[in-house]
Amino acid sequence: MPPRLQIEIDNLKKQVLSLGAMVEEQVNLAIKALETKDLDIAENVIKVDKRVDEIEVEVEEECLKILALHQPVAVDLRFITAVIKINNDLERIGDEAVNIAERVMYLGTRPPLDISFDYKEMSEKTINMLKDSLDALVSLDIDLAYRVRLKDDEVDELDRGFFEKVKIVIPDNPERVGSLIHLFSVSHHLERIADHATNIAEEVIYLIEGIIQRHKKQ
Repeated sequence: MPPRLQIEIDNLKKQVLSLGAMVEEQVNLAIKALETKDLDIAENVIKVDKRVDEIEVEVEEECLKILALHQPVAVDLRFITAVIKINNDLERIGDEAVNIAERVMYLGTRPPLDISFDYKEMSEKTINMLKDSLDALVSLDIDLAYRVRLKDDEVDELDRGFFEKVKIVIPDNPERVGSLIHLFSVSHHLERIADHATNIAEEVIYLIEGIIQRHKKQ
């Protein structure tokens, strides 16, 4: 690999990992806002998203520049194409964190519900999936990447459980449908974060093995 290309790929790796750390913190804060009902934290999650969007564009532009100037092949080309997709997934995870924060802001303006919704298990699984997918990227750990894929079904099942609970309680709480839908939306946003973490893990597998995992059964 030409020295200049190696330098630019190393810098690109630092950029995408920096974005990953920022987005991971966004998700952690969104969940903290949900647990504590802290509207200030929720508002900060929303404010950070502008910078996440800016970095996502910067990373994509850097990928395109490397492709145009160096025309990389083999593993270097796989790395660039994987980063383009991972970059997009990270930005979308940031969007989902904002969506959770917005649900917190909405619920903060409404009377509390007597019905309890415990997101602890689902949020922990989702955060762990995101962390593990990024760790797999850093260390190129294919076993960890495969384990992330296997966890996605667990989060999907929890999301379906929230849907069933909301469906049951809506008839007895017709005046609180708005709040109930927002509460269910939180679980759906967590499920989407888990999906994007799975996408990242699949790109790590592609980067290492050159095998596209998308749409394959887990």
